[in-house]
Amino acid sequence: MVTPSFCTCAMIYSVLDIFFMGFHTSLILFNLLGWIWKPTRRVNLATLLLTGLSWIGLGAFYGLGYCPLTDWHWNVLLELGQPPQTPSYVAYLFQRMLNIEISYKTADLLTMYSYMAALILSLLFNFWSRIRKIFH
Repeated sequence: MVTPSFCTCAMIYSVLDIFFMGFHTSLILFNLLGWIWKPTRRVNLATLLLTGLSWIGLGAFYGLGYCPLTDWHWNVLLELGQPPQTPSYVAYLFQRMLNIEISYKTADLLTMYSYMAALILSLLFNFWSRIRKIFH
């Protein structure tokens, strides 16, 4: 017989799983595309810098590329009895959302190159007027 406390915990973890899927995926997409729309460019640059700070700064203590959102989501999945089969959140997203298997190494390269491209574009668009003044 299932106890009410088990049902409540399982439901809470299921809601947390949905929350992390939505929030973390939205943050990733915002990091990649937030530089496009002028009103979001400064916030985009801030989230990109915070992401990089997490990967490198917290990464110094927890391993390069550390993301607290991934860590918390992994803990939720463990509680649900669904441990992730990859160390890469991007590889996990490809599998879960698109049913496409990619290696964590491929996912890490995709993540790194996409992040660097988004950061460069964000910096260019945020500081374009200052850059133009330097060269004119």
